[in-house]
Amino acid sequence: MRPSELNPLFASATSLPGIGAKLERVLARLIQGAGSGGASPSPLRVLDLIWHLPVGVVDRSLRPKLADLPPSGVVTVEAVIGRHRPGASRRAPYRIDCLDETGTLSLVFFHAHGDYLKRTLPEGERRLISGRVEWFNGNPQIAHPDYVLTPEEAASLPLLEPVYPLTAGLAPKVLRKAIASALAALPQLPEWQDATMLARHRWPGFTEALRAVHEPASAADLQPDSPPRARLAYDELLANQLALGLVRRQLKRAKGRITAGDGRIRDRIIAALPYSLTGAQTLALAEISADMKSSDRMLRLLQGDVGSGKTVVALIALAAAAEASLQGALVAPTEILARQHLATIEPLAEAAGLRTALLTGRETGAARKRLLQDLAAGEIQILIGTHALFQEDVAFRDLGLVVIDEQHRFGVHQRLALQAKADGKADMLVMSATPIPRTLSLTLYGDMDVSRLTEKPAGRQPIDTRVTSIERTDEVIAGLRRAFGTGARAYWVCPLVEESETADDRTAAEARFRALDEQFPGRVGLVHGRMKGAEKDAIMARFKAGELSLLVATTVIEVGVNVPEATIMVIENAERFGLAQLHQLRGRVGRGEERSTCLLLYQPPLSSTAAARLKIMRETEDGFLIAEEDLRLRGAGEVLGTRQSGLPSFRVANIEQQGELLAIARKDAALVLEKDPGLTSARGQALRMLLYLFERDEAVRLLQAG
Repeated sequence: MRPSELNPLFASATSLPGIGAKLERVLARLIQGAGSGGASPSPLRVLDLIWHLPVGVVDRSLRPKLADLPPSGVVTVEAVIGRHRPGASRRAPYRIDCLDETGTLSLVFFHAHGDYLKRTLPEGERRLISGRVEWFNGNPQIAHPDYVLTPEEAASLPLLEPVYPLTAGLAPKVLRKAIASALAALPQLPEWQDATMLARHRWPGFTEALRAVHEPASAADLQPDSPPRARLAYDELLANQLALGLVRRQLKRAKGRITAGDGRIRDRIIAALPYSLTGAQTLALAEISADMKSSDRMLRLLQGDVGSGKTVVALIALAAAAEASLQGALVAPTEILARQHLATIEPLAEAAGLRTALLTGRETGAARKRLLQDLAAGEIQILIGTHALFQEDVAFRDLGLVVIDEQHRFGVHQRLALQAKADGKADMLVMSATPIPRTLSLTLYGDMDVSRLTEKPAGRQPIDTRVTSIERTDEVIAGLRRAFGTGARAYWVCPLVEESETADDRTAAEARFRALDEQFPGRVGLVHGRMKGAEKDAIMARFKAGELSLLVATTVIEVGVNVPEATIMVIENAERFGLAQLHQLRGRVGRGEERSTCLLLYQPPLSSTAAARLKIMRETEDGFLIAEEDLRLRGAGEVLGTRQSGLPSFRVANIEQQGELLAIARKDAALVLEKDPGLTSARGQALRMLLYLFERDEAVRLLQAG
């Protein structure tokens, strides 16, 4: 399978000189991190060491006389070794005086072995010493110098030394030696990049680029835009885009079916809408309709800001499938969101003569059995649900369209599990209410066509966003009291510190609930992620009905909550949230005809990043602009949350800083696969090596599957 030239890189790190089993375990812990649940990391390979890149450099070129030593920093000095002064006890520091014609310096060692130091630093001899200088009681000293060399060994001192991430029990020299051994194992590889591309960017060859990054000639070599670093990043981005292109081709290869309805059901739904479709919705529907009429399977991402009308677009697409006597499924990540979709879709579907049903973990027993029988008989045209839809006993008579909402919360395997229920023929529409920056969209959804809803439905009011210190909470409560007097309703969101709700987070929400309940007795409700579904639904229903004026919640209400009468959103400790999350939460208001307000309460003092985030929220409601800023301020790993399953982890590329390279890689990959779909040409064979190097083996297997 894997080309034999790459075998040295996939060999165990213990095959390298100087790396035994004990050191291998320490290195594996550093490079791979502990496995989930504290499991041991998998065995370390030579390749893992090569991709462990430096994060900085130590410059040892400063060579002052002892009288000219700086206040601090790394220096290299030449001096004569003077008197050894062992400590009074084993715990006391061992000092060695050094001198040149201008002054003196102390070398300090803790837990010292005197015999070893006397051999290494014999009195009266000249030595080259490199380390970090500090001053103690007005005298310069270097504690545990990094290098002590004889004048004859001076040439071996690295003037610029790479700095790597480290872990307990691992000395920098040991790690550098291990990485040097790994680099020595690099085989000669064919060039997979286009010659004109290399010339245009002045990029070195792959091996040369790796060596330049691990053995930098200057600190500039480690910058993302340096030719060696950019070359390696582009290699990785090209591997990513090639793999996505191959996956897309494989999914498209399984023929879909032509779904061309006559439009009668769709017309009924559009007529039942209380508003006209926006231009963006009409365009997205035209693109979806064209995909469904094609014999190729649809793989389309529908991106829309909060309140842009994605659910209605999905319903009209599901109606097109029903016109062709096919069934549709809509999957949401949470029960709240699934029930919200049902509330939006069911009345419109009923008006058009379609039967909808809901399947979540809560449907059990005889009711579930009856639902599954009706589904298998084709009596249910639209099934809405959660992960429960993936279960084996959920069988459709003829599934034609799968709609997945909040796709980034589902893995690719779950996407494919639903496809299997339709023999791989079903069209697929993926929706995301989290506006995703273009660069992230390319890495996550490069295998999909994209439609964007950039307008809000008519009648949506702008939201007045204000930023204020949490010290003014009393004024906020007084403002709520006035608003409740006019019949207004409000949300009060408490922060979630972790991805999963912890006892502390819940305690914060419960404490805020108690404080507000004292102010507004009997008019405040509380919802959080640890509550049972029925309990949560009951509170939500009371809030929706107007029995409660204020809903205190954690981020459980981020998606899928629709109460048009709620016009005030208070977000406590807003500085703890990411921009996309703040934007999602703000989108819970502004859904009715009344003007809405969002109050962002922060805990002073604000960091510069948090201040920038809150300023953007105050200035714009454009979700796509907010998403781009979020990516710039926080980076890709945080934008979609720590549980993000679909986000590829890049070892070299930094998509926040190298987004323009990603766009080039996408075009390059498309061109390669158009000209050489089997990767059989000379460049194609070299690109197969690239896919293995960046461990996109799945894509190579798709090639071999034909």
